[in-house]
Amino acid sequence: MLRRLVILRHGRTAWNAERRYQGQEDPPLDLVGQAQALESAALVAAMSPDLVVSSDLLRAEQTARKIVALTGQQLVYDPRLRERHLGHWQGLTRDEVQARYPEEFADWLAGRDVTRRGGESRQEVATRAVKALDELPEVGLTVLVSHGATSMCLAAALLGLPQTPSILGPLANCHWTELRDSGDGWTLRAHNAGPPGPVIPLLAPEGEHSDADA
Repeated sequence: MLRRLVILRHGRTAWNAERRYQGQEDPPLDLVGQAQALESAALVAAMSPDLVVSSDLLRAEQTARKIVALTGQQLVYDPRLRERHLGHWQGLTRDEVQARYPEEFADWLAGRDVTRRGGESRQEVATRAVKALDELPEVGLTVLVSHGATSMCLAAALLGLPQTPSILGPLANCHWTELRDSGDGWTLRAHNAGPPGPVIPLLAPEGEHSDADA
């Protein structure tokens, strides 16, 4: 059976707009994010998903609920789809992190995996996300509503790509990666698909793409 997987990033939050690291903190969608979620939901619902699974963080749940409101399905939650935990960076803006932790921030910009901040490694994120996927029933189309870094880690793991450096570019808010598996392993069908608009976070310094939704 041909399996399809859509990994959708949630809509914008005020923290996204402020360039503030979210990690597993739980801000809601802002007004722009709510509009993005409505627009992307119509496109995703038109694919006729068989299963919709969401991170239990509010910004992902609010995005996913727009999809199931159109499909009539029950929304399934899995905390293993949460965003990467960022330790002592969570809640700080990029400028604040750069000022307080300059060496860590330099690693971040260079695309290196910053684990000394007390959070998760990319491999740890990939491991838990893959386990969540493996426990789901094999259906035609599964939609996972998750977060920028988690989505990238999961896609890289399924495609056999290295976690560091990150090969895939960042997902814009309410854009997705589509993968297909015909029995011989996952292949990339689309990346950063979604409604018209920017597909790279605005003003992102070179290298910061490694964990765009952090």
